[in-house]
Amino acid sequence: MCARATRLSDKEIKSIKPDDKDKVLSDGDGLQLRVRCNGSKLWNFNYRHPTTKARINIGLGTYPEISLAQARQLTLENRALVAQGIDPKEHRSQKRLEEQSITEHTLFNVASQWIETKKHSVTADYATDIWRSFERHVFPKLKDMPI
Repeated sequence: MCARATRLSDKEIKSIKPDDKDKVLSDGDGLQLRVRCNGSKLWNFNYRHPTTKARINIGLGTYPEISLAQARQLTLENRALVAQGIDPKEHRSQKRLEEQSITEHTLFNVASQWIETKKHSVTADYATDIWRSFERHVFPKLKDMPI
């Protein structure tokens, strides 16, 4: 049988003082707390990549903002992804790109970029008229619509 890691407690984490070298404390199931020299405490999830089998760390956040219970919950979610053959790091970055594309490519942002390029080829009054029409007729209902 393999050795089981001793679970960390909240009291133990609060009492940890920084050293002159970084130290890593394990909670089990791949959850680690990295205590940096400057005193910051960072949660990491250590796992094997589903296809390459390489060891990878993914950051879960800093200690006071992410509690021990939240870090354990995030670890369980990431372990479930690994069990399904999904790399948690790639999954997280893909989710962030999707969220960014929804917020970045709205009708308002695209129209703003378009009017910036268009206003150099038309008169200033015409560009103002187009923008006013957008503001009056299009933006009130469709401003945040993703494109």
